[in-house]
Amino acid sequence: MTDSYSPESAHLEAILLVGGQGTRLRPLTLSTPKPLLPTAGVPFLAHQLARARSFGVRHIVFATSYRASMFAEVFGDGSAFGLTLEYMTEDSPLGTGGAIRNAAQALACGPDAPVLVLNGDILSGHDISEQVDLHVSRGAAVTLHLTEVDDPSRFGCVPTDEDGRVTAFLEKTPHPVTNRINAGCYVFQRSAIDTIPAGQVVSVERETFPGMIASGELVLGYADRSYWLDVGTPAAFVQGSCDLVMGRLASPALPGPCGEYLALEDSKVSPSAKISGGTVVGARAVVESDASVRGSVLDAGCVVESGATVVDSVVGAGARVSSGAVLRNAVIGDGAVVGSGNELLAGARVWPGVRLPAGAVRFSSDV
Repeated sequence: MTDSYSPESAHLEAILLVGGQGTRLRPLTLSTPKPLLPTAGVPFLAHQLARARSFGVRHIVFATSYRASMFAEVFGDGSAFGLTLEYMTEDSPLGTGGAIRNAAQALACGPDAPVLVLNGDILSGHDISEQVDLHVSRGAAVTLHLTEVDDPSRFGCVPTDEDGRVTAFLEKTPHPVTNRINAGCYVFQRSAIDTIPAGQVVSVERETFPGMIASGELVLGYADRSYWLDVGTPAAFVQGSCDLVMGRLASPALPGPCGEYLALEDSKVSPSAKISGGTVVGARAVVESDASVRGSVLDAGCVVESGATVVDSVVGAGARVSSGAVLRNAVIGDGAVVGSGNELLAGARVWPGVRLPAGAVRFSSDV
C-alpha cells in the first residue's frame, strides 16, 4: 500500500483521450471531432471537464489526433473551467495505450501519484473520488471503472474475484462470463503509465491490462450501477443529450434548467409547437407553428417548418426540415434540406448540403 499521495495535499491530474475519428457518428463528425459535438447545449467535453473539476481535478492533458487543433480553439487554456489544459498531439494514431503514454509527458506528478484517464465519448455518473480512494488504499497499479450492461458482448468483459481483483480482460468476447464491462475510466499509478512503450501503437484493452494481469500486478475493478452511456452512435448521442437536459444525469455545464427542452440564445419556438423529451433547440434555430419535436438535437441555425415532425433525431447546423416532413431516428447533416412529405426513418442519414426535393419518399438508409 502506498501512502505518499494525499488528496488533501495534491490536486488530481487527468488524461483525456479524444483522438478518435468518430466514424460511427458520421456525418456529424465529418467536420467536428465527436467530443466537440453540441450536447445538451455545450460541446460534449464541457460536461466531462466540469465533472472532473468537481472531483478535484485541476490539470488535464488532452490526448489528441483527429482535427487536433479544434480542441484548443474551443477550450483554450481551460481557465474558463477553472482548469489548466494542455494538448499532446500524436503524429499518427498510437492506440489507447500509446496515447496515454504520449500524453503523460505533460503530467507534473511523481511516480507514486494516481492519474485519472477518461475516454472522450463516455457519459458517467459514477463517483470518481471513490474510484481514486479505492485505488490509493489498495495500492493498485490501475483501477478500472466497471459497469453492468444487458449485452456485454459489445464491450470489454471484465471478471473480478471476491476481492475486486480483475482476473481477465476479455475484449468483445461472444460468450461473456460476466455482464460487467470496461466503462472507460481508469486510475493509473503514474509509474504504471511509464511502463507503456513510448512512441508505439499500444492498446490498453488488448495489451496493457492483460499484460499487467498476467504479470501479477494489482488491477482492480471499481464496480457500480450509476448512470453510464457510450455516446458513439447517433442514437446514443441523442439519448445522452436528452438525458442531460431532462436531469437524468447531473452536469455542472448544463447551460439552463433541466426540463422538457432547452432553448439556446436567439432561438425561436412558436407557442403552438410541441417540444418535449429533452430536446435542445440550438442558438438561432427556429421551430415553427404546429411542429412536433421530441427527444432530439436541433443544431444552431436550423429550421423545423410548420407541421414537421422530428423524433429522436439530429438536425445539423443550418439544415431545414420542410413542412410535413417526418424524421424518426435520423441524422440530417449541416446545411441539408429535407423537402416536404419525405419520411426519414430507422437510422437514415442525410449528408451535409444534400437537398431532398419535396415528395412522398421514405428513406431508411444514407442519402
